Amino acid sequence: MLLYDDAIAPTPRRVRMFLAEKGVEIPRQMVTIGKGEHLLPDYRARVPSGRVPALALEDGTVICESVAICRYLEELYPAPNLMGSDARERAVIEMWQRRIEFELLLPFAAVFRHTHPKMAALEQQVPAYAAVQKPQAEQRLALLDRDLGMTRFVAGDRFTIADITAFTTLAFFPRLCGVALGDHLPHLSRWMAEIASRPSAGA
Repeated sequence: MLLYDDAIAPTPRRVRMFLAEKGVEIPRQMVTIGKGEHLLPDYRARVPSGRVPALALEDGTVICESVAICRYLEELYPAPNLMGSDARERAVIEMWQRRIEFELLLPFAAVFRHTHPKMAALEQQVPAYAAVQKPQAEQRLALLDRDLGMTRFVAGDRFTIADITAFTTLAFFPRLCGVALGDHLPHLSRWMAEIASRPSAGA
């Protein structure tokens, strides 16, 4: 296996954290999105979608999308379990995973892509779209803070991929989008500190 990775972007970091929680290391090749390396013909020849991360298998299969990569890795390395141990838990984790992606990751990503100067070379920026998405992201933060007042982790009483997705999102986007995480979100702050203390957070 070979993992095409980027050192800065949050989505590749999601896979690195997942691997670190598993205690698994696989060969990696860096593809710097900020330099447009994912758009180069050589990379597109190997990964036609240009997506990063991507996992290349020995049989020539290339798996893109971070959750799909994590799903494959979960099957290969089932312990510790991060995606659910039975039908109910898998469904609950998937529910939270989708909520975090659609209601937090995507709005924050839209604000970043359509306002940050470094993205101007890669995107046709529409600031008005970012202006609509930013309040949605802030509203979801408040709801997540409420939810974390009732549970230790995002999807319940144990650490899962939903925590990885939420943490990698919030460790990257808010500061670049002019959104503060602080005392007004006490439960979220408690959770962020706990996840940041895990060894995998350094991945």
